[in-house]
Amino acid sequence: MSSPKGELLERSAGGGEARSLGDMLRRTAQRFPDRVALQTDVEITYGDLVLRVRKVAQALHDLGLARGDRLAIFSENSPMWATVDWAAQCLGVVTVPIYPTLTADQAQFILRDCGASLCLCGSEETLKRAQGPGLPDAMLLSGAAESLEARLGAEMPAEEWGREIDSTMPDDLATIIYTSGTTGEPKGAMLPHRAFTFLAHSALASLPVGPDDVFLSFLPLSHVFERFAGHVLPISLGARIAYAKSLASLAADMVRVKPTVMLVVPRFLEATMDKMEGALQKQSPLKRKLVEIARKANEAKMAGKFAPLAGLFDSLALEKLRARLGGRLRFFVSGGAALPPHVAAFYKSLGIDILQGYGLTETCAASSVNHPDRNKFWTVGEPLHGMEVRIAPDGEILIRGPGVMRGYYNLPEATSEAIDGEGWFHTGDIGEFEGAHLKITDRKKDILVLANGKNVAPLPIESKLKASRFIAEAVVLGDGLDSCAALIVPAEEAIRAELRIAADVPIAGKPEVRAVIKREIDAVNRTLAGYEWVKKFEVLDRPFSIEAGEITPTLKVKRKVIKERYADKIASMK
Repeated sequence: MSSPKGELLERSAGGGEARSLGDMLRRTAQRFPDRVALQTDVEITYGDLVLRVRKVAQALHDLGLARGDRLAIFSENSPMWATVDWAAQCLGVVTVPIYPTLTADQAQFILRDCGASLCLCGSEETLKRAQGPGLPDAMLLSGAAESLEARLGAEMPAEEWGREIDSTMPDDLATIIYTSGTTGEPKGAMLPHRAFTFLAHSALASLPVGPDDVFLSFLPLSHVFERFAGHVLPISLGARIAYAKSLASLAADMVRVKPTVMLVVPRFLEATMDKMEGALQKQSPLKRKLVEIARKANEAKMAGKFAPLAGLFDSLALEKLRARLGGRLRFFVSGGAALPPHVAAFYKSLGIDILQGYGLTETCAASSVNHPDRNKFWTVGEPLHGMEVRIAPDGEILIRGPGVMRGYYNLPEATSEAIDGEGWFHTGDIGEFEGAHLKITDRKKDILVLANGKNVAPLPIESKLKASRFIAEAVVLGDGLDSCAALIVPAEEAIRAELRIAADVPIAGKPEVRAVIKREIDAVNRTLAGYEWVKKFEVLDRPFSIEAGEITPTLKVKRKVIKERYADKIASMK
């Protein structure tokens, strides 16, 4: 007699793990031909998606792309992006996603490094950035007479399409995803089909997701997190993927789509929390008090305490707040950066779980995740079924299993440095286990060594500083310094409101702004060991940006760039 978990795996994954991504799509379409697969202004069923994939496969074949060729996609998310990727996977063509925010130099480095045969672009602007001497042919995905979409004609014959899928082996290369390059040039992580298919199959043992779920996709498909958990995983389930029209329309899209699952990064959660709290401040004192009582009752109920009126207060006060998120959301899955505990606690008080997970480009995004029934939001959850995670003697997190990359493209030395002889991938992250749950405590290369020889982990300090509503970003420094110092990006809107500073007046140099920031730093210092105290700081006059190369497209700070760009300010704190 099979277990409920085994039945779920069999029912949702079509009787076991698919051999390849093309096989995964084929299986799901055979089982759920009339279910909606993709949604924008129109709904595309799984049956229709397969027909579209076969048309795109034929067009790619006619353009001369063959098994093993690299196809770059330089575009914002769209159903066409997804369709091209599935068509390439069915043909054994290797897709290379490029963030649409990358500069011409950054994008062209990837195009040359991977040896792309063709680059498909989402706009005239990205098309210009993809063109130059020694670069592959580039064309638009859609929207023009010369676009790929305009070339679509007859579908690839079903028998030929099936033969192409059957010719793809689990260890064949599916995609090359370039790392964000926080510590140097980006490296192309080679991910085989088995990494995606194994993790999609394994995720069902770790997350309660299924065919009835609706995923709202807004994070870039160029990133491994969205590519696996918002693109491959839903298709493996037979679930629906709805695409946000833009970041500007995201709030309206959530209400329109009513998602049940959303993949997010902490900055989205923080920004949404700030907006919700800002909207609450405009309500009457009575309504604010009612929300406060409801949140406390909810917290008591979730802690297992006596809270007889929690349901009543929830329906009176919190239901309307959840409606701003669509009203059907079962949980957020957070990744890409550390989740501030106060943000998770805020949503939990509203009755919404945030399931923090962990993974890297090199591990196909998913290595561990929290489960709603065992959610310790200050951790990154339990290792996925079939993935091994251990802590090295120096505290580094090591990962081994079918989700790990084959290596870095054309970089054998970097590959051997990252993956040891026993198959363990060295993540560069420092962590520890809390029971079965993994905790990330810092980055190995980010550990600071003060002039007195003390080692300081900056990440926990930065997280505490950023918990202040007056601090948008903090970079803690200390190498060679007598004590820790910090570069602070103020939360401009909150600072202006607090100090009543007009919108056209610069805030960075104002003594009263510095006083507010010092007060917040002093509060954090009281929670730290003496040698960890941030004793000096500088307030910056602008936020970090992708365009300036200071943060990655996934909003990770490039510490090396920051140190170089603000060398004068750092020197002034010595």
